[in-house]
Amino acid sequence: MGVLGRFGKYLPISEHTPCVNLEEGSTPLVRLGRIGEELGVELWAKLEGCNPSGSFKDRGMVLAVAKALEDGARALVCASTGNTSASAAAYAAHVGVPCYVLLPSGKVALGKLAQALIYGAKVISVDGSFDRALEMAREASAARGLAMVNSVNPYRIISQKTGAWEICESLGRAPDLHVIPVGNAGNISAYWAGYKDFKSWGRISSLPKMIGIQAEGAAPLATGRPCPNPETVATAIRIGNPVSAKTALEAVAESGGQFETVTDDEILSAQKMLASRAGVFAEPASCTTIAGLVKLSRAGKLPKGASVAVILTGSGLKDPDAAMSQAGRPAEIGSSMEELMEAMS
Repeated sequence: MGVLGRFGKYLPISEHTPCVNLEEGSTPLVRLGRIGEELGVELWAKLEGCNPSGSFKDRGMVLAVAKALEDGARALVCASTGNTSASAAAYAAHVGVPCYVLLPSGKVALGKLAQALIYGAKVISVDGSFDRALEMAREASAARGLAMVNSVNPYRIISQKTGAWEICESLGRAPDLHVIPVGNAGNISAYWAGYKDFKSWGRISSLPKMIGIQAEGAAPLATGRPCPNPETVATAIRIGNPVSAKTALEAVAESGGQFETVTDDEILSAQKMLASRAGVFAEPASCTTIAGLVKLSRAGKLPKGASVAVILTGSGLKDPDAAMSQAGRPAEIGSSMEELMEAMS
């Protein structure tokens, strides 16, 4: 029934809000038994890559687009490191409105670029960072009356809270720790707000500590220092000036959590670990969560026996080049059984 159908009574929609639905949300919460055992925790992963366009962005985009249509918008605009563009373009195609996407030139994974293009968006490559593309998108929105569907749109954050609600429903409680990648910082803010909602409604008795993970080359919140030239293999979080920095910092402080950084090598190692030991293929940004847990565990800072929920924000198919860089290559043989037996040994 999609996010609006399932959670509509908790969301700011009315009889005038179009019922937009690509069956987003209700994503699996999977127990990562082998990795959890190694780390000494009860580990759960929310597979947001199972959303229609392959990332968590659909969860917020559906409400942003529905409210834009309600307000009479005739086109959408966004800046993106990839996943937002794919999601906005998908929903624009679904409801039949144009979509303009601004991408930082050469900084978007090919799988995400292909999505935006095949969905029919007008894709514009900006010679500059994501932060500059976002500034330009905001100016274009104001100048042309386009609906801005980045996370500066409050409906995006409101609807992304539903991920926390689903985790609480699945577990029957909140996890002890909630670990999430941080780029533009809207998602960690949304999940914290979602957990607080459930506690205020009497549905859970405790709140998790929020652990935000940033890539070492794009870590303004973790380091407290400006990051004008962000760089990381985790393209989805290659953002140096997060729009939702203030609320993200508040979420971590209020929950008694923390920010951590991980290197690109740690991210790629975690991606391989997640795939080979859990059967889950997630894009590099998602795998910062596993890398962060490994780092905390090695430092003796991961509470033994804790229940931990990690958000895997996007499918690994979004960025196959990153996976191929460290996954190896197929063994090549002729057509004889002897060669096959040798290769299998």
